[in-house]
Amino acid sequence: MIAVVTPEEMKVVDETAPEPTDVLVHRAGGAVARAAIDMLGGVYGRRVVVVAGKGNNGADGRDAAARLARRGVRVQLIEAADAPARLPESDLVIDAAYGTGFHGEYQAPDPGNTPVLAVDIPSGVNGLTGEAADGAVGADRTVTFAALKPGLLFGAGRDRSGIVEVVDIGLDVSGARASLVEGSDVAQWLPRRERNTHKWKTSVWVAAGSPGMTGAAEMCSRSALRAGAGLVRLGIPGLEAPPVAIEVVGRPLPRTGWDDNVLDELDRFHALIVGPGLGRSDEQAAAVRGLLARADTPAVLDADGLYAFESADAAADVIGRRSHPTVLTPHEGEFAHLAGKEVGADRLDATRRLAASTGATVLLKGSTTTVADPDGRVLLNATGDSRLATAGTGDVLSGVIGAFLAQGLDGLRAAAAGAWVHGMAAHLGWERGLVAGDLLDLLPAVLSALDSGDV
Repeated sequence: MIAVVTPEEMKVVDETAPEPTDVLVHRAGGAVARAAIDMLGGVYGRRVVVVAGKGNNGADGRDAAARLARRGVRVQLIEAADAPARLPESDLVIDAAYGTGFHGEYQAPDPGNTPVLAVDIPSGVNGLTGEAADGAVGADRTVTFAALKPGLLFGAGRDRSGIVEVVDIGLDVSGARASLVEGSDVAQWLPRRERNTHKWKTSVWVAAGSPGMTGAAEMCSRSALRAGAGLVRLGIPGLEAPPVAIEVVGRPLPRTGWDDNVLDELDRFHALIVGPGLGRSDEQAAAVRGLLARADTPAVLDADGLYAFESADAAADVIGRRSHPTVLTPHEGEFAHLAGKEVGADRLDATRRLAASTGATVLLKGSTTTVADPDGRVLLNATGDSRLATAGTGDVLSGVIGAFLAQGLDGLRAAAAGAWVHGMAAHLGWERGLVAGDLLDLLPAVLSALDSGDV
């Protein structure tokens, strides 16, 4: 995992560094200079413009400028406050104007068609939220120090940062409470199947769907199978014979009071998924609450299931009595319903607050997925992209998370690993025209690559 620290947390890390600032600046400048030479493809005859501000970010840029000049690069150093509207022609622009502590709007000078290397974060991008005005720097590559900053992962900052490289300059970020998940982490978390395993060891019960709205339930149950559930049982309230894939076991459920029927069979199952396509009637909400309160198994609550609770406090009344992990998977609208307010720009803080107030692991969907535990730990996933913005992909994600819970992962890791695998599956699919059903056949390829160490 790669540590992620907020600007305020980074300020404390800097202040408690065991070495003086000039040493850290020299290391940072060296990293920027190396990245610049790599982008230039050499130093002979190359021209570089460095835009430097007054703070440590500018100091890093000046150190890099001096290093490049000693290597024979023709360097032009421009003070950020005096920069012209359009920069002189060069082979590379190094943006060292403003760092993660910048607030407000910045109208960056126009680099033309010249590639841009940003120092720590593109100038004008909010280091906490990723918000950026139109005039902020758009970099082809960013060299950041010690840890990722949220602004590199969220909002406009993710697009404006280009390729991001994290460089160790001797700062201690071991106390970071947030991390970006990598494939090696997921590979380590997911257990290998034992030679003598059987289908019941990773079984999942899915209570989802409604008459006329069965697609979400079918998608979720098939996804759980593809992600490693040995057996999946699906019940759709109100249907005597739910439509199921040939590998899924269907169960009739009454339209109301179906929570008792599920509980009667739940003792052999290792995870429960509730909500996709269920509907939002009072009767369904009561059954969801009754089931979740009494289910002695890890659970994923998604989509319509989240509307069983009128608020975070109402959810906490039920979740607080549970002895197994509970994962909530809201998109922004569902999040606002539970939290009583919009997500806002600071997605880290918002997700942490909802997790703390509900007592559940909360996965907030987005291009960068935020997963928070009630204790404040956060795992981020950045494998998702716009291909997942299509109906049914959330149902697939719920199935994957449920399967990972059944395999023994805790809520935080099951949700984060599920988001990582889900996003990577999309990357194997079509650039355009990908539909949720495509993901079902792509999940095994991602999981097999994890097992073989190919990711």
